[in-house]
Amino acid sequence: MYIEKIKSPADLKRLNIKELQIVANETREAILNRVSKIGGHIGPNLGFVEATVALHYVFDAPVDKLVFDVSHQCYAHKILTGRVSGFIGNIDQMNAISGYSSPRECPVYDNFEVGHTSTSISLATGLQKARDIKGTNENIIAVIGDGSLSGGEAFEGLDEASEIGTGIIIVVNDNEMSIAENHGGIYKNLRALRESNGTYKNNWFKSWGFDYKYLEEGNDIEKLIEVFRSVKGTCKPTIIHIHTEKGHGYAPAIKDKEAWHWGLPFNEEDGSRPRKNEDGSNPEVIECEKYEQLFSDWMLQQMKKDKTLIAVTAGTPGVAGFTPEKRKEAGKQHIDMGIAEEQAVAMISGMAKGGLHPVWTVNSTFIQRTYDQIAQDLCINSNPAVINVMNGGAGTMNDITHICLFDIPMLTSIPGLIYLAPTTCEEYFAMLHWAILQGKKPIAIRVPSNGVNHTAELVDTTYSFEPKYKLTHQGKNVALIAAGSFYQKGENVRQLLARKGINATLINPRYLNDVDADILETLKSNHNLVVTLEDGCKDGGFGERIAAYYGTSNMKVLVKGIKKGLYDRFVLQQLLSDNRLLDEQIAEDVMEIIGNLAEQNKL
Repeated sequence: MYIEKIKSPADLKRLNIKELQIVANETREAILNRVSKIGGHIGPNLGFVEATVALHYVFDAPVDKLVFDVSHQCYAHKILTGRVSGFIGNIDQMNAISGYSSPRECPVYDNFEVGHTSTSISLATGLQKARDIKGTNENIIAVIGDGSLSGGEAFEGLDEASEIGTGIIIVVNDNEMSIAENHGGIYKNLRALRESNGTYKNNWFKSWGFDYKYLEEGNDIEKLIEVFRSVKGTCKPTIIHIHTEKGHGYAPAIKDKEAWHWGLPFNEEDGSRPRKNEDGSNPEVIECEKYEQLFSDWMLQQMKKDKTLIAVTAGTPGVAGFTPEKRKEAGKQHIDMGIAEEQAVAMISGMAKGGLHPVWTVNSTFIQRTYDQIAQDLCINSNPAVINVMNGGAGTMNDITHICLFDIPMLTSIPGLIYLAPTTCEEYFAMLHWAILQGKKPIAIRVPSNGVNHTAELVDTTYSFEPKYKLTHQGKNVALIAAGSFYQKGENVRQLLARKGINATLINPRYLNDVDADILETLKSNHNLVVTLEDGCKDGGFGERIAAYYGTSNMKVLVKGIKKGLYDRFVLQQLLSDNRLLDEQIAEDVMEIIGNLAEQNKL
C-alpha cells in the first residue's frame, strides 16, 4: 500500500497523478476501515479525501499552515501525516488517534484542538496576522464546510480576513449539507454559484473583498491540484469554493447523507448495523427507550393541540429526535437554523415575546457557545422560552472538544434562569409541560443522560419559581442530595449506607440554579453531614452552592462531582473512580467522615 509508506506530505510530492489517485483510494478504504470498527464522522471525511491529497501535494506543510474547521474532514490529513496506523492498525492503535485535529497528538501538522464549528477562519486570521508581523511568507489555509458557514464566528472571521487584506486561502468545502440539510440565506448564494459554475454576478464572497475561484469537480485530484497551485503564494484574501460529494466513494453514505454524517460501527460491505461479531455472528441488540424519540413523539402530539408550540434545533435535529420524517410532519412548527446556536437563543426569546412557545433542544457541549445570548437576550428580558439540554454529564461525549461537564456551572451562574434536573421520564415530561405553559420565566431542563428511568410514584405537575427540593426518604445524620442523572446513584449509596447501619436522608433537589433554604435549614436539626451528587463539573456547580449556604455552620458538606479539567477520550468508569464517584467510594467517604465526627465528639 502507498499510504503505509507515506510518513509525511513530502512523500506525496514524488508521485504522479495516477499514483495520487491510488493514494486517495487507499485513504478512503482506510477511513472506512476505521469508522466501520470504532465509529466516527463518515460522510464529510469521505468527501474531502481528494482535496486533502491535493492540498498536501501543492502546499508545504508544516511550514504552510492548514487549519481545519470542526475537524469532520481531517481523517485523510491524519493518514498523510504519519498516523496511518490509526486507520489500518489494531483497535488500540485506532483508539490512540483522536477523531479531531489535535496538536497534542501531532504538534507538527495539527495546529489547533478543534471540535466545534465555524472556527477555522478566525483561527487562521490569527496565524495570518502572526506571519505578517514576523515578516515570513508561509501560506495560511483554512478549510471550512458549507454547513459551518452559518455560524456567526465564520462571518466574523471572513470580515477580519478581508480587513487584514493579506494572503489567506479559505477552502470552502461545499457538499450541500450540514449534519442535516443546510438552513440560512447564505445557501441561496452558494446554490447560485454552483449552478452558474462560479459566475453568478451577486457573489457573496466577492462582496466581502475576496478573490474567488470555483471548482465544480471537487473530487477530481488533478483539477484540485491545478486550482490550489493557482493561488499558492497569493498576497490577497482568497476563497477556493469546491463542490464535493458528502460520502463520496461509499454508496450507503451517498444514499443517506444525514444518517452517515457520523455513526457507530457498521459492516463495511453493505453499511448495515450493528457491526457483526468477529466470528460473523450477529450481536445481541437490546432495544431501549431514548429521550430523543420520546421527546419528538411527545412534541408532535402536543403540536397538534397547540399551533404555537415550536420545536427549535440548531444544526443537530437528531438530538431532538426530529428525523427527516418527523420534520416533515411538524412542518412550520419545527425550525432548524443550522449551525447558529447564538441565533437560536435570541430567536426563541423573540418567539416567546411574540406569543409562541419555543423549545430549543441542544447538546450540553454546544450550549457553551451561547452564554451571552442566554444572559442578555433571554434572561434579562424574562421571556418564557424553554431550553432542552441533552447529554449533560460524564456518560455521554468524551472527546476533549465535546465533553459535557460544564452546563451546570455555566447556566446556574446566569440570573433569571431556572435550571431543572428531572430524575425520571415522568418527572421530565411533567417539568417540560409546566415549563412550556408557565409563561413567566425562561426555563432550562437538563434531560437525564443515564438512560430512561421510570417511576410509578406520582410526580408534581406544577413547579414553583422558587426552588423546592423533594424529600424522597427521611433519615438522620447523613443527607444525600442527588441531582438529576445522579439521583439513582444517590439511591444506590443510600442502600449501601443502610447496610452499614446508616439511615441516610435522600433528597431530589430538582432545581440546580438555587438552594431550597427551608429544607437545608431543616436538615440542621438532626443531620451532621450533607453529601451532594452532581453529574458534571463540581467547581462552580450545584454542590458548591449548597456548601456556601452552610458556610460557617456546624454542618459538614461533601461535594461530589467531576473535578474541573479538560478530559480527553476518558473511560467513564475510570473517570468516576478517579473522582471518587463510584457508589462504593461515595459510601466509603461518608463512613470515613462519620467516623471522624464521632472521634471529634469524644474529645
